[in-house]
Amino acid sequence: MKARRIQVSFKVCVIGCGGHSTRVHGPSYKKYADLYPGTILAACCDLDPIRAKEFQHMFGFKACYTDIDEMLDTEKPDAVCLVVKESFIAALSVKVIEKGYPILMEKPPGLSKEETLAIVAAVEKNRVPNKVAFNRWYIPVMVKLKEMMKANLKLEKVHQIRYDFYRTGRTEPDFYTTAIHGISAVAFLAESPFDEIHFTYQELPSLGEHVANIYMDCRFASGVIAHLHFCPVAGVVIERATVNSLHQTIFAELPIWASHDNPGRLVHFKNGHIISDTRGDLFTDSSDMYITNGFYAENESFFNMIRNNAAQEGGVELAPQIVEVADCIRLRKKRYARSQNIDRTSSEARELGKNYEGDQT
Repeated sequence: MKARRIQVSFKVCVIGCGGHSTRVHGPSYKKYADLYPGTILAACCDLDPIRAKEFQHMFGFKACYTDIDEMLDTEKPDAVCLVVKESFIAALSVKVIEKGYPILMEKPPGLSKEETLAIVAAVEKNRVPNKVAFNRWYIPVMVKLKEMMKANLKLEKVHQIRYDFYRTGRTEPDFYTTAIHGISAVAFLAESPFDEIHFTYQELPSLGEHVANIYMDCRFASGVIAHLHFCPVAGVVIERATVNSLHQTIFAELPIWASHDNPGRLVHFKNGHIISDTRGDLFTDSSDMYITNGFYAENESFFNMIRNNAAQEGGVELAPQIVEVADCIRLRKKRYARSQNIDRTSSEARELGKNYEGDQT
């Protein structure tokens, strides 16, 4: 992996030094700083001072803080990465954006469409570059699958997408905040808004409240049909995508968290014959999980978008419908129809932003 010769000084600050940040984002920041001259890992922030100090030393940050405002006002970074619990993402994103700093926010950018629209409103008001860490959009196997679809199938000719999302022992009631990965992955492949969705819930009350297998039958505005299967208490951890078109099928096995399918695989069939069969580790130059799972790529693309003053990519404006569909699972809705959930106008989003900002003070 060759670095671009970007010499301009570029300061990065991080909010959140917990387990997820330490496991995959910290190594990504360090690798980026090693590859791109002029990168300054300025500061990290966490409410736990010990955790912040450990993160600082582990990944080479120059300072650590326990107060977000103090860090941002002191360091004045070029980019902020927000890696906190789902319930805090929306409020802290608005705070950072209102201060005028570019932000990469973890998923989901809100726990509801309204929270997400509040972030959209803050972005529109402050014109701040931003990106949502819809991680599957950056996993090398998924990126190659998308390239293969464009090169061989033509998106308008795709008939059906299937996405299997299995976990073991996941009995938490807010599993929908994890299921959003599958929803965003299928939206990424289809490149079209969801038009209508029918949900089926196989409730498993003996395992806890809201524990269920979740099945989604979807139609996109483009006409593509998708089937998503979420099984949080299955016998294996996997994520697999299947794409069908006329005479062609592509199977993708994602190397999620060093799961059973690690290092991943991409198989392309045409008229009953294998056209290609490629191991996922051949799409990267490293077997490190933060590389194969796309965490480095999502951070690198965000930093380079800012440094190169490139066009906005992967911003929060793409997120409201994805969040709304995920929230349907929390609400146990049986049907979603885009015609009944038309996106708010920009003016309405701004009003939501004002109200949301007021609620936080």
